[in-house]
Amino acid sequence: MTKLNCVNLDQFMEEFAELEKEITAVNGKNNLLEIMLEDANRLIKFYLTKEKSLIEERDSLLITVSRLQQTLQEQCNLRVENERLKNNMAHMKRQNERSAEDGEAELQRLVGEMKTEEDRHKRELEAVRQQCRREVEQAHRKGFSQLEAKDAEAKKLLEEKDMDLEEMKKRLKDQERERQSELLKLQMEFGAKLARVQNTAQWSQQQQQQQQQQHGSNLLPQSVFKRVSSPHR
Repeated sequence: MTKLNCVNLDQFMEEFAELEKEITAVNGKNNLLEIMLEDANRLIKFYLTKEKSLIEERDSLLITVSRLQQTLQEQCNLRVENERLKNNMAHMKRQNERSAEDGEAELQRLVGEMKTEEDRHKRELEAVRQQCRREVEQAHRKGFSQLEAKDAEAKKLLEEKDMDLEEMKKRLKDQERERQSELLKLQMEFGAKLARVQNTAQWSQQQQQQQQQQHGSNLLPQSVFKRVSSPHR
């Protein structure tokens, strides 16, 4: 004979209802946790995106700072180069002035020598003329034949002295022309060097201005932090 177990149906139904309540509560908690997990994932994505944006902003700022440092170094180098060019130009100007003064002094010396030589030749010529006059007077006393010989000799001496004087004048004029040509050559060389130095200084100044304008455009105000819209929950 089979033994029958007695089951309290009312108690079983109560326990089953409690179990359903617990299952419903657990499901509610699971849904809430899933919602919180989705929110956490969205926050993680948001902060990752923000971190990436900040890293890019940092890298951009580092590049800008590096370019600024390079620009400052180039400007310092240009200032040094400009100062060197100015010193070279001033030195060349002083050197040219000294050369011009030396040339002028040499020219004055040559003019003085030419004047002294010309005066000496004039004195010698006057002495020869006086000697010729004396010899002519003596020749008049000694005879007509001797007068003609003395006169011819005097003319020959005068011609020789005149030729010497003309040769001296020509030589002094040639020296003066050479000195003037040398002075003109020095002035032209100085002008060419001065023009090259000025062109180089002007080019350096233009390069500096262009670099300042180019890097000035990179210094526009930038936002350190980019605006990132908040995630939608």
